[in-house]
Amino acid sequence: MAEFRFQKLEIWQIAIEIADTLFDIADNLEQRKLFRFADQLRGAGMSMSNNIAEGSGSSFKKVFNRYLDDARNSAFENANIAILLCRRKLISEKQKEDILEDLDKFCRKTSSFQKSLNR
Repeated sequence: MAEFRFQKLEIWQIAIEIADTLFDIADNLEQRKLFRFADQLRGAGMSMSNNIAEGSGSSFKKVFNRYLDDARNSAFENANIAILLCRRKLISEKQKEDILEDLDKFCRKTSSFQKSLNR
């Protein structure tokens, strides 16, 4: 079975796990007819892993690094969405805290990975 380089990256695996959580929340939002919230959450959730995957295809570390910056930026977008959803009582405080913890872990590991690329 074919396997792409990005699939072995821990940061991609973390991003996919976060996306799964965000998709579950988006599914719940859709059931409540909050389609715009659901679409925004899905898009931002996919963006993290998509940027890692796309950037890993580059032959140039500098290009890959830029995509990793975009993935981290999407993590911040997801954090903002989680905070807003909690404020609107669309997710629980626990869900928000869990998501923020996972996003923080993702950002820290992505930063470390970027530093290793630049060596």
